[in-house]
This record gives sequence, structure tokens and C-alpha cells, in this order.
Amino acid sequence: MADRTVDGGSWTGCTVLFLQSLNPGVNLLSLFKDRDQGKFIVFKVIKLTLIDSVGGLGGYEILKVHDADPLLGVEVKFVDESACQQFLESYSSGAVRQSLSQHASRLLALSQELPVETQLKASEHILDLYLDKLELCLKHIHLSQPERLRDEEIDHLEQQLQNQALGPAPQTNPITQDECVVPSNCFKFQNRVFEDRMLTASDVQSFSNGVGRQWKYVGRALGKSCRALKAPAIDNLAYEYEREGLYEQAYQLLNRFIEAEGRAAKLSRLVKALEDCKLTNLAENILDIQA
Repeated sequence: MADRTVDGGSWTGCTVLFLQSLNPGVNLLSLFKDRDQGKFIVFKVIKLTLIDSVGGLGGYEILKVHDADPLLGVEVKFVDESACQQFLESYSSGAVRQSLSQHASRLLALSQELPVETQLKASEHILDLYLDKLELCLKHIHLSQPERLRDEEIDHLEQQLQNQALGPAPQTNPITQDECVVPSNCFKFQNRVFEDRMLTASDVQSFSNGVGRQWKYVGRALGKSCRALKAPAIDNLAYEYEREGLYEQAYQLLNRFIEAEGRAAKLSRLVKALEDCKLTNLAENILDIQA
């Protein structure tokens, strides 16, 4: 999509993502007010979520994280229309909320995923009301121009995150995902970094050949962040393609996922669903990892 411009300049826009934990024992706002480790952990959760949802480190920057009691507000400036569109698609599909939940649970060492509530605004417009109208959301964000430069606090947190990603001098033990930021457009599996991308026909074929009767469980795992696979969609697929057998049922499942999610139907989401279902061997096969 070609970038539209403001007064002959590059495309820019601004949006605010509001966050709130639904776990009464975890208050994201209070954690961010903690001047020590809590602030950094919450910022890292936000940063990793943006990397996931935009597909990299470019096209946006965090300007400010502020108190919107009881919510935590994250002001984001987009400098690339395609990055903004990909973020909106991820937000609409539920992938942003899922990333927030997973990263927060991991970095806060919780026993289960942290349920979170989100709201997206551009100026006074609540974009959650227009998520089925992507162009309108982009327009509102484009018209909502940033009113401030990035806070010094954010500069400090970005530098702290970068220093952690670079790490100390080389050690004998490998760096884990908890100790570094995964490079843009990548994801980690079994302590290895893989380039993220849209699912291909080859991926669909490998999945359909190997998943067998477990395809329903994978479908439900994908359905946590994909509206098209919410119940009773899985059972409907099973009934509709029962005569064609397991291969066709699995094949149609991923096709439904790709059609619904578009560019957000990423390899990382399928691998995560396979991990959740204890199907790591199939994930290794799709990633072409040699035994």
C-alpha cells in the first residue's frame, strides 16, 4: 500500500493502546510505577508485543507510557503506513492481546497466561468500534498526529533493553529468550531463531500430512486468537469434511485460518499452537529441523 502524506512529508500517525490486567493480583500500572525492575519488565512486554504485531523493529516508536488509572496508556507513533496496517490487523485478530498475555506471563513468571483487556484510541476515536473498517482506522490514526517528542524515560528504557539484548561478553551458556530481544521478523523455537513469514502451501501440506487426529486441538489453540476458528467452527469443519478424512479436515482448518487472518497468518502462530498441543515433532518437521 502506498504511503499517504501530510503536507508533503512522510506518512505519520499516532495511537494510544490502553492496557489493564484482569488478574487482581497483577496491576500493570503499579508495576510500571515501580522505579526498579517492574518498570523495565512492563516496558519489555510492550516492546516485544509491538515487535510481534508489526513484524519487526521498524515503522513505529513508543513516545510515552503514562498513567490512565486504572489503565496503562502506551502512546505509539507510526512512521510507516504498512506497519500501522499490520499492527491494526494483529490487533483486530486478537494477536496483540495474545502477545501481551504470553510475554507478561513469561517475564513475570506467572503459572498461567495473564488475561488482559485492551482499548485502542486515536484522539477521541475508540478504534475498537471500527476494527472491521481498516481504512477508517488508518485515517483516524493518520489524522492524530503526535503532540510530543519521545519521553526521556522511554529513551532510557530503550537503551536498557538494547544493552540487555547485546548482553555481556560471550559466555559458555547460550543466551535464552528471557535474556535478549528476538530480532525483527523472527521468533524463537527450541532456543533457535527462525525467520517469521506467512504460511505457505508447503506448510499446509506438511501440517495436514502429520497432524492426524490432533488437528482439532491445534484448531482450538489457533482459535484463541482467530475469530474464524472460535467454537463451533472446529466441529463444523469436522462434520463438513468427515467423508474426506483427516488430511482434508486439517487442510481446510489451516486454509480457514489463512483466509481469515491474511498477512497475520504467520508461521510463528502455527508453531506456537503446535507447542501448546505438545506436537513439537510436527513443528520441527515444518521448520525442517534435522533430528
